[in-house]
Amino acid sequence: MDHGENHITVVDEEGNEQLCEVLFTFDSEEFGKSYVLYYPVGADEDDEEDIEIHASAFMPTEENEEGELMPIETDEEWDMIEEMLNTFLENQDEEE
Repeated sequence: MDHGENHITVVDEEGNEQLCEVLFTFDSEEFGKSYVLYYPVGADEDDEEDIEIHASAFMPTEENEEGELMPIETDEEWDMIEEMLNTFLENQDEEE
């Protein structure tokens, strides 16, 4: 995972690389991991309803500060991420 400006390159199941824009990242002490929320670059930002937001966990390693993206496997983690996302989106609305 490359932390360029605010972009990461994600490789899907078929091995295709996709450039994604990072929405935000956060750490969870509860799960001892960091999380990144992102969406494919080129998604139509005017039509926010249709943007598919993805989330992955990542843990920085000694050799690779960015760490490896890992799938999120528990409902508890998804619930927490959804809560963080809703809070984030509410704050975005207030700023506009």
